[in-house]
Amino acid sequence: MDFTVFENKASKKKPAMSKFKIIALAVIIILLISGALSLSLITDFIWMDNLGFKTIFTTILGSKLLLSGIGFVLFLVLSAFTFFWVRSAYISHLNREQLPSIILEKKKSNAIIYGISIVIGLLGSSLVQGIGWEPLLKFLNQASFGITDPHFNMDISFYMYTLPVLKIVLNLLLGLAIFFFFIEAGFYSVFSMYRKSKKAQVHMGITVGFIGLLLAGLHLLAPYETLLTNQVNIFQESAVYGLSYTDQLINIPKSYVLAAVAVIGAIWIIIAMNRGKLISMVMPIAAYLVLVVIGQLASIAVQSFVVSPNEFSREEQYLAHNLEFTRAAYQLAGIEEQEHPANDTLDNAMVERNMKTIENVRINDVRPLQDVYDQTQTIRPYYTFNDVDIDRYMIDGDYEQVFISARELRTEDLSEQAKTWENLNLRYTHGYGIVMSHVNQVTPQGQPEYMVTNLPPQGEVDITRPQIYFGEESYDEIIVNSKKEEFDYPQGGDNVTSRYEASEGIPMTGLNRLLFAIETGNFRMLVSDQITKDSYLLHTRNIMDRVNRIAPFFTYDSDPYIFIREDGSLAWMIDAYLTEEKYPYAEPYTDSGDNYIRNSVKVVVDAYSGDVNFYVVDSSDPLLQTYQNIFPELFEEEIPEDVQSHFRYPEMLFKVQASVFGTYHMSNLEVFYNREDVWEIPTEKYYNEDVEMEPYYVTMKLPDSDEEEFILMQPYSPRNRQNMIAWMGVRNDGENYGEIFVYRFPKHKSVYGPQQIENRINQDSVISQQLNLWSQGGSEVIRGNLLAIPIEDTILYVEPIYIESSNETSLPEVKQVVVAYEDYIVMEESFEKALDKMLEIVDPNGAPSDVEDPETDNEEEEETEEPLRNAEETLQQLSELFDDYQSSLTQGDWQKAAELMIEIETILEEIQ
Repeated sequence: MDFTVFENKASKKKPAMSKFKIIALAVIIILLISGALSLSLITDFIWMDNLGFKTIFTTILGSKLLLSGIGFVLFLVLSAFTFFWVRSAYISHLNREQLPSIILEKKKSNAIIYGISIVIGLLGSSLVQGIGWEPLLKFLNQASFGITDPHFNMDISFYMYTLPVLKIVLNLLLGLAIFFFFIEAGFYSVFSMYRKSKKAQVHMGITVGFIGLLLAGLHLLAPYETLLTNQVNIFQESAVYGLSYTDQLINIPKSYVLAAVAVIGAIWIIIAMNRGKLISMVMPIAAYLVLVVIGQLASIAVQSFVVSPNEFSREEQYLAHNLEFTRAAYQLAGIEEQEHPANDTLDNAMVERNMKTIENVRINDVRPLQDVYDQTQTIRPYYTFNDVDIDRYMIDGDYEQVFISARELRTEDLSEQAKTWENLNLRYTHGYGIVMSHVNQVTPQGQPEYMVTNLPPQGEVDITRPQIYFGEESYDEIIVNSKKEEFDYPQGGDNVTSRYEASEGIPMTGLNRLLFAIETGNFRMLVSDQITKDSYLLHTRNIMDRVNRIAPFFTYDSDPYIFIREDGSLAWMIDAYLTEEKYPYAEPYTDSGDNYIRNSVKVVVDAYSGDVNFYVVDSSDPLLQTYQNIFPELFEEEIPEDVQSHFRYPEMLFKVQASVFGTYHMSNLEVFYNREDVWEIPTEKYYNEDVEMEPYYVTMKLPDSDEEEFILMQPYSPRNRQNMIAWMGVRNDGENYGEIFVYRFPKHKSVYGPQQIENRINQDSVISQQLNLWSQGGSEVIRGNLLAIPIEDTILYVEPIYIESSNETSLPEVKQVVVAYEDYIVMEESFEKALDKMLEIVDPNGAPSDVEDPETDNEEEEETEEPLRNAEETLQQLSELFDDYQSSLTQGDWQKAAELMIEIETILEEIQ
């Protein structure tokens, strides 16, 4: 009996234990899933908090959660409402025998309805959150532009912030209403309930009414969208970007008519549904579709037969708006075009007056220069130079343009034996130093004249903190301040080491160590005895990934550049852009429709500590003001002087502005309409290929200025012509930063353009034969950037010529420099000699210039070289001898080949 009682007790407890295990297992699974999903959020929060950007993270996360909540509640409530109404309609209309038992069981049916509604709610949560937090926050925190459109008199902010959100909401609700209508139609098609059940008819009627109202709302927004496109119908585009004649005459009234028809049609369908007339329900839908087609046909007819025959007169007033608002969108309004006389006044006195301009003429080129840096200054195979940038510094009191590049660490290039966990995570942690060279000086061998070089960095600029922990390389995370000394740089047979001295980084203590070990998959981080309580994790060390992770709403320039602060530390400068695609009347500059761009923020990333600062450089930008309302703690107004002195106007923005201004500089509307005076970006020969000329930095003195300054400039040529018609420049220094100006050449005077100068170089018999001779000798001739240098009222062209041997380890060397002026072209082994020779031609009676040739600085006396006589005949003779030499080699006549080479060398020695 006792045994039986015991068995009964056990049998009663066993189910309870099983239930407990199931619940416990479910809780564990939920916790694991939640932990996995939240791990990334937790580590992101710790990382952002460590950088001081916690509020950015919480603001974005809060908005995402808000959208998710709205989507979940909206979809859940509407789903539950729909399914409960359907159940009620079924119960009230059908007999109990006709109903499935599950509908009659209230608890089960409620559970099913709530379950389905929760699933739909979760889908809705994901859908609404996926629409984006950014439009919502910009709508809620919008700043006024203070500019209204001329037709609807709405502020630009309405088109940028309000209109997109209204469209998103209406489209979302319309899609949801149509979704539920099809669900209702499916349920109420049973036993033809839509014709017999009042509840079913009322339910579907409410849904149809919402569809009609939402569709009408979209049509009421359509007139505002005519200001944002040049599409007048599905087949045709207008000559005007923005509101056009056809839009005002047809498309805007059509939108109002369709809005009214949508509402009337919805009412018609509801009435027809209540009367059970199926055919009558289709009539308003058919009428609506017919009106849509008629509207398109009317638009096509007006555009083809009214506008096209007299397009300018019809579109004139709209062209004026297109011109005005496009200029405003790209900050081109108010640019004054000044006359540049393009005189032939170059002489020795002008050169002396503009000596700083002459001394900063760039005769080195970035692309070959990077190869030289890589081969001569990497020191070890695990160092690399990602890019060479142009900047300016005060060197011994002189304002000088320089090339600068960071020596970064690439651990992928370590030997396989060195790729241990400790080396990759604790020891090889940073790059070291920079290389700097003159833009205008080369050694006698044609290599750059260095200003800062070697390890540790030595030269004309002091660098007190050369370690580069953050840069352009695709760095993995590392741990600093461990027990392991960090490799600094090689010195003889030993290695110099150092320790990270900053306090920035994620402390490797407590839970941080576990969380980031899991997040990075770097589990050695947990067990390594080299990590101490003083160790820090440096995470996201690629500077582009770093700033994108902090502020993903910016578009970042792809060309960051390193600079040296006054205290000798290194930092990176990144240009951040704010772009939009809803500026009324403005023509887009991208296929995606972006038609508004500002470089309102400069981002500075400390190369040592990774500190990030977002400095405001254009506080007048309303789009930036909106983001300042959203993230007030992100932006800094006070800019350190040593940071501001290295601001460069970004090439990317300047290229966009220069391209747009090429068309929108025209102020006469008829000329603008006919595109009679379009300016294009000229081409040049670069690396032996014809390419579009890139904007370039020059140091020059403007007519109304007393001293030289850093200028970014872009020449223009007329459409389908090669002469130069104008050039645009933008100032980079001090209070003048960002000031754009344009110089136009006289229309009665032809000024050689870059491609014409290139063609004249090719056609010059002496220069072309010499270049061909070098090319045939197993070397490659590389044509560098052709620079047009404005000097007072004239223009000088300069192009470096590189020679590179076919040997894989060879270095490109500047061997000649071409100087072109007016109808004259000279080529010499240095810019100084080429300029002197040009001055001898154009100013033979002037005093010699004081331009010093760095190759002859140490010579006490310089002999005057006589020009080579019979140069063309000599070069022709050399070319023929070289052809015979190659022919002898091909035929295997080695003796004759040797004799010919001796003859060639004898002639070359005589020339020298």
